[in-house]
Order: sequence, then C-alpha cells, then structure tokens
Amino acid sequence: QVQLVESGGGSVQAGGSLRLSCAVVSGYPHYRYCMGWFRQAPGKEREGVSVIYRASGDTDYVDSVKGRFTISQDNGKNMVYLEMNSLKPEDTAMYYCAAGRPGLCNPRAVPDLSYWGQGTQVTVSS
Repeated sequence: QVQLVESGGGSVQAGGSLRLSCAVVSGYPHYRYCMGWFRQAPGKEREGVSVIYRASGDTDYVDSVKGRFTISQDNGKNMVYLEMNSLKPEDTAMYYCAAGRPGLCNPRAVPDLSYWGQGTQVTVSS
C-alpha cells in the first residue's frame, strides 16, 4: 500500500507563490507509475493539475496552469513537488497528491489514480 502525505499549502495573495511537497511515506509506487497533483475547489469536481512520470520525468499540465506551475520529482527521496507561481484566486482549492498506472495519468481526464494523499489547502486572495 502506497501512502502519500502532502505539505506546503497556505494562504497567499494573488500573484504570490507556494511550493507543495508530496512524500511517499510507505510503500513504493511502481517505477512506471506517474505521480500527480489534483485539486478540488468547494462545490466543484476534483480536477487534474499536473502529472510526472517516475521513469522518464515527462510532465503534463492542464492549460490553466501552464507557464505558472512546475512539477518535479526526486525519486531518491520519493518526493514530488509542485512549484506554483503567479497564483490566482481561482487556484484556491484543496490540492491532492496521487500515484497510479500510466494509462490513468492524463490530468485532463476524470481523476482515477490508485493512491491519494489527504490533501493540503491552498487559498489565494485577491
């Protein structure tokens, strides 16, 4: 069983930055898996933000965050990060880290990865 723990959320003003971290605290995601960040705002469906493939380091982003967010990983430390810059009020959401099989790693699809963290809150004020 893979257990993920997120950290780094907080409250910032529009235009600010935050760096989210996801630690694999137990288990080991298969090397072919992807890991990603997803978010859910109050009253909205959970949506993808960005994914990274553990083996290749390839990344994918939804259009709304391209150029502002950067996903990265440190496989040696079993960590995944999301650097968020130029934050907007519409980025306000609970952010979740997830891991799963490569066939389910499209951040534009309905999230269906196997393993999820508990989330970290990001609030952006105008």
